[in-house]
Amino acid sequence: MAAPHSPGMPGQVVPFPRGGADQVGFERPELMRILDLYGRMVAAGEWRDYAMDFTRHAATFAAFRRTAERPQARLEKRPALRGKQGMWTLFGEHGQVLKRGHDLANVLAPMERRLVKAVD
Repeated sequence: MAAPHSPGMPGQVVPFPRGGADQVGFERPELMRILDLYGRMVAAGEWRDYAMDFTRHAATFAAFRRTAERPQARLEKRPALRGKQGMWTLFGEHGQVLKRGHDLANVLAPMERRLVKAVD
């Protein structure tokens, strides 16, 4: 027989965990948009590898021309900045901010333009 105070017993109230999520992640439509751009950049010969990092404060997608180099582009999602400058930030190869905003499509626009130039 189970102990009288074990979670899941009929009639027992189990407290809801406090605090936010342990890590920030990408939602499915966001990840699909990011990986679509990544796939087109791979097909154009611009990128060859990627990495993702998920922490308590941010989710990061980094795209590399070569694996051993620093990322050519880095996209960061910081929900804490949602009400301020926007939760999306696109960084260039040297860490400079290329674009910030509330909408992922607008933030990815510089990479989309670069893709058009690479294909032409």
